[in-house]
Amino acid sequence: MILLDYKDSRPIYEQVVEGLQRLMLLGVLEEDSQMPSVRSLAMELSINPNTIQRAYGELERRGCIYTVKGRGSFVGNIENLREKEKEAIAGKMEALAEEAAGLGMDGESFIEMARQAGEKMKGGIKR
Repeated sequence: MILLDYKDSRPIYEQVVEGLQRLMLLGVLEEDSQMPSVRSLAMELSINPNTIQRAYGELERRGCIYTVKGRGSFVGNIENLREKEKEAIAGKMEALAEEAAGLGMDGESFIEMARQAGEKMKGGIKR
């Protein structure tokens, strides 16, 4: 399910892209499965079909989906998406490490904080 936040500063199509990527990563949308049609998803979300078309275009540009002429759009290689998300997390971790160093925190303390955060995930990934 995709939830749109009209108070969010991001455009609606970006929220749709993020929501669809999350559904792919969770396995709700499986690799090579057909995506909902632009019209049906627009009706479901009560938004303009052009917004969905733009979101699908962005997902295709990112390699998350592919289009088969006359058949529709399909989920692409989810492992590639997963790797890109891991790279994004690594970038965030680097930024956090720099921020922690700026506060005078040593590497061991930072690693311990990361370990504790990881321990909280053992019961399941927080969403």
